[in-house]
Amino acid sequence: MTRFLVVLTDVRPYEVEGRNERLAPERRRQVVGASSREAAERIAGAFMALGMVRAGRQRVKVLAIGRRHAYGERELAG
Repeated sequence: MTRFLVVLTDVRPYEVEGRNERLAPERRRQVVGASSREAAERIAGAFMALGMVRAGRQRVKVLAIGRRHAYGERELAG
């Protein structure tokens, strides 16, 4: 089963090297878990109505976690 995280972050200023989430992730403001894609999208929609998101100072991300790869399932079956 795939679970989802909805993350509200602060937007960093753009740097010459670009944005690298692995080296310098954006500061998280709120993290909410959801058990379905539909629930995650509804939460994200509520976050997108916030003034800071609409002004471009914060951003909303929906991340799928716990997803199984198709090749792993075939190996287990065969």
